[in-house]
Amino acid sequence: MSISRPLEPPPVELSAEPHGRFGGGAGPRLLLLVGVGLAWIIPGLWNRTFLYAILLWDGLLLVAFLGDWLRLPSPQQLTVRREWRSPLSIGMAAPVSLSVAQESSIDLGVSAYDELPPSNWHTSKVITLNVPARASRSMDYEYTPGTRGDLRTGKVFLRYRSGFGMAERWAVADLRQTVRVYPNFEHARKHSVYLARSRQIELQMRMMRLRGMGSDFESLREHREGDELRNVCWTATARRGKLVSKTFRVERSQAVWIVLDCGRLMRARTDGYSKLDRAVDAALCLAQLAIYSGDRVGLLAYGRAVNQRVIPGRGAAQMRQIVEQLAVVREEVPEADHVRAAASLLTLQKQRGLIIWISDLAETAMTPEVIEAAGEMLSRHLLLFVAIAQPELKLRARQSPASAPAMYEMVAAQEMVYRRELLLGRLRERGALSMEVEPSRLSAAVLNQYLTVKERNLV
Repeated sequence: MSISRPLEPPPVELSAEPHGRFGGGAGPRLLLLVGVGLAWIIPGLWNRTFLYAILLWDGLLLVAFLGDWLRLPSPQQLTVRREWRSPLSIGMAAPVSLSVAQESSIDLGVSAYDELPPSNWHTSKVITLNVPARASRSMDYEYTPGTRGDLRTGKVFLRYRSGFGMAERWAVADLRQTVRVYPNFEHARKHSVYLARSRQIELQMRMMRLRGMGSDFESLREHREGDELRNVCWTATARRGKLVSKTFRVERSQAVWIVLDCGRLMRARTDGYSKLDRAVDAALCLAQLAIYSGDRVGLLAYGRAVNQRVIPGRGAAQMRQIVEQLAVVREEVPEADHVRAAASLLTLQKQRGLIIWISDLAETAMTPEVIEAAGEMLSRHLLLFVAIAQPELKLRARQSPASAPAMYEMVAAQEMVYRRELLLGRLRERGALSMEVEPSRLSAAVLNQYLTVKERNLV
């Protein structure tokens, strides 16, 4: 299974007939000819004949303007269509087609401005089309969304004129629509190599047929030295008159919960992406890999409250649901309520499972709430806590100070780095798996750690 077309929605298309806006104005050729007529003002200061010539010239231009205006079709004779050629994905250029069709008997030169939301990778520009009589023409361009979720597009503003160029009309096509921007599918495709490693691990475990580990009952056998007393089957022992032990097999399916912090700390941006964007990419890759490996995958994204929740499941339908929920995960301004998220997760997941919690650590003298909340999981679940690192902080901690203020900044950065390592170390001492990863390496690090858990059968 891979993140490909079956998980992506179909293209979106919308068309509309424009309506008039402010009527119109002078064409470029009319403005040029008016400028030529003004040149007669200077000799007109000495001879009034030139002033009469100016008035005659302006009258002719007015007649030409009105004649050209009347030849132009009304906005209702035009049809504008915007078509998204592929689903939208954050940070990925998506092809868009803007077409204009007309029913008049003259050729038109059309300038169109598509009002799309600006992003770090896109600024809307004017599109120029030459539309023949009773025909249509289209222009393809690319739009790169800067945020996930529901994107609200705007109107299309038109200016069109005939080949005579003396007059132009203005119109607006109401192409406002809402299209969904998904996580970056390309990042998930780049990590498809982990699917091969997952398959290799599964084959190795089938060949080993590990006994005595896991929790799925397999068979009974005579008690051997080294068997744990808790694995003795006392009913079978009573029937046979000798100790009989239970054997277990490694579970083929486990519950994997992906927990995403959407609080203020995840709003920080690097390379155009927020920390939450990177966490969503990692969650998408992880969900793909875990479902491919046969595990049941769930999602919990939270801020002050639990915003997105998907109960663990398998299959393409489950993956589709996770993708849809990841698309609308958004950062919040206040600090996230980590304790509420932990309590909700403990209520939803009773049996032992793997919890992969992606968050960040607040710089505070006290133990961050997220560390305390994550610690509540350890008695019932295996926890992989992933803190998104701050590259600029570690860089400042390694720099040699050139002044007293720089020295204070370096010492403060070193103290913050040490404190983050200390907090993660405390989680490890309590039995959690914890790591700090730079945003650009987050997906690869999480996938590697998940496969290590699978390979060692730690859950």
